[in-house]
Amino acid sequence: MAAANNKVKIAILGASGYTGAELVRLLAGHPAAEICALTADRQAGQPLGAVFPHLAHLRLPDLVRIEEADLGASDIVFCGLPHGTTQKVIRGLFEARPEQKVIDLSADFRLRDLDSFAEWYGHEHWAPVLQGEAVYGLTEMYREALAKARLVANPGCYTTTVELALLPLVGAGVIATEDIIIDAKSGVSGAGRAEKQANLHSEVSEGVHAYGVGRHRHVAEIEQELSHAAGHRVTVGFTPHLMPMNRGILATCYVRMANGAGVEDLRSCLTGRYDDEPFVHVAAAGLSPSTRQVRGSNHCVIGVFGDRLPGRAIVLAVTDNLVKGASGQAIQNMNVMLGLAETTGLEQQALFP
Repeated sequence: MAAANNKVKIAILGASGYTGAELVRLLAGHPAAEICALTADRQAGQPLGAVFPHLAHLRLPDLVRIEEADLGASDIVFCGLPHGTTQKVIRGLFEARPEQKVIDLSADFRLRDLDSFAEWYGHEHWAPVLQGEAVYGLTEMYREALAKARLVANPGCYTTTVELALLPLVGAGVIATEDIIIDAKSGVSGAGRAEKQANLHSEVSEGVHAYGVGRHRHVAEIEQELSHAAGHRVTVGFTPHLMPMNRGILATCYVRMANGAGVEDLRSCLTGRYDDEPFVHVAAAGLSPSTRQVRGSNHCVIGVFGDRLPGRAIVLAVTDNLVKGASGQAIQNMNVMLGLAETTGLEQQALFP
């Protein structure tokens, strides 16, 4: 798949957003990657360094509109476009070049059920045939299918964090699929880079607030994957909160243990599942994961605690929402799709303090 110079040619659609900037930052250190096209709408005609000064020293193509980009020269297209636009764009990409490989960072191909998509996103699916072949991009769970995919639906940041913590436990039957309560917190970058009054510094700093209460779109994705693991319909309680920090996801999951399992059984289940995984780690007993442990990295750390309520446990997980929750996982998926070492370009450790 790589070009003659042994570099994988990459196009990034929507490069002026946070996930686009993270893709560029990470791919700049990827030995097999060469960025050949960057698109943006309002920023078209500018160098990327004018939008993201921290990337100005890199030799990159200028931002152009999608219709002006030479996407036929690319081996991989990353789509960091807003929800609701990507289905039509990707449909057009495949019509022009069926052999194209695409990794979509929006929610447009994550939900397998078309009726569920219409319910949660307010319109019919505009590329239903492609939805049928899209592979859900939670790398640790779908690695084999990803290796053969041409279209990957990269998971959301909340969902990645929650699913890595809970899918092995649901699949092993050591927790009940009823009464799962998820309390999750995200940094402000999770809301995107668009100018919004609610994201102003004075609106966000020195406070915490819940949003999407009782109806956040990521709950549909979480329930889809938990139901798949359980083999039956699973519903959960999920409330996200916005924290006055730039990056990070902390998901606190309250669960009821099942089939005679105890807290150590939960920890053993997770340790056994992730022992050979390069990016998912289980904290030692008594250690509570912190977003500081993963900031700027593609890692996820999971902790397990006993609840004071009999028969219940608390499972915590942390990720960087822009890396393992978005762009880092997208590159991890690219590596799998191209037969590269999965950790390539993702070896950086967390930034601390």
